[in-house]
Order: sequence, then C-alpha cells, then structure tokens
Amino acid sequence: MKQSQFGRLAGDQFPNLTHNLSLVENSLSNAMAGARILVADQDAMTNELLRSLNGREAYRIVSVSDGREAFRVLKADADFHVAIFNMAMPHLHGVDIVKYMKTEKRLMRIPVVLIGGEGDAKTVAESFAAGAIALLPKPFTAEQLHRTLRLALNSAGRAEVRRAA
Repeated sequence: MKQSQFGRLAGDQFPNLTHNLSLVENSLSNAMAGARILVADQDAMTNELLRSLNGREAYRIVSVSDGREAFRVLKADADFHVAIFNMAMPHLHGVDIVKYMKTEKRLMRIPVVLIGGEGDAKTVAESFAAGAIALLPKPFTAEQLHRTLRLALNSAGRAEVRRAA
C-alpha cells in the first residue's frame, strides 16, 4: 500500500523524475563508452564476463594473466580509466600492484577494483588499506561486475573534476 501511494505521490509531484533519471543513466553510459580497462586475472570466467560487458558498453579491455604482466603494462602505459586485479595472482598479488600504483603520481588517479575469493573482514580491510575502491568477491555476476565498473568509472570522473578545479 505504501509503495503505491509513494509511486503515485512521486508521479504527481515529480512528473519528469523518470525521464530525468533515464537521461542521467544514458549520459553515464555514454561517458563510460570506450573506457580503457586493465584487467589482471587468470580466471576464464572473469574474462568471459568482461567480454560480455564489452559488447554492451564498448569498453576497451587490456587483459593480462598475472601480476608481473600487469606491473609491466602499468610501467609503460598509464592511460587506463579503471584497473581490475585478482587478489591472488602468480608472481605479484593484486594488493601489491595497488600499493605500487599509489606511489606513482601518474597511476594514483586510476581507480582499482580487487577481485577476491572471499569477502571476509581481513580481505576487505587489506583491499581498502592498499587503496582499492571496491572489492568484488567471487563468484560474481555480470550485473555485479557492471555496477562495480560504473562505480569505478564514476569515481574516476569525480577525480578528474577535482584535479581540473
């Protein structure tokens, strides 16, 4: 009963609300189109989910299979909108890459999402202490990945505005 009253109230007092929300979502999608994303994860399922989002959002994904390769890419190229790293990778863990990124001025601006097998308190604390903006526990759905990427891209956009001011 309350929901229908609220819906009717919102429709009566804010007739353009639905239209405005659609415009905001469309502008966010347009801003995210073509975003360049570095992904370091050896898991085939993660790569498949990213490929499915790539067709929907037109992301430009650079995919590597381990931490050492991600480190090499970042040393040579800082032009990424978001980075997604698995917490536990061969050679160099995701948390270690994030810590390195926070010491390099050209890499600090890149929001990082860490992917972990568990969402326990220790893992979450370690992720955020290193400088990640989100932790995505496995297994996750394409929708969870999409929402997390939107959060990260929105975070990157706010950082760009702050630097320009």
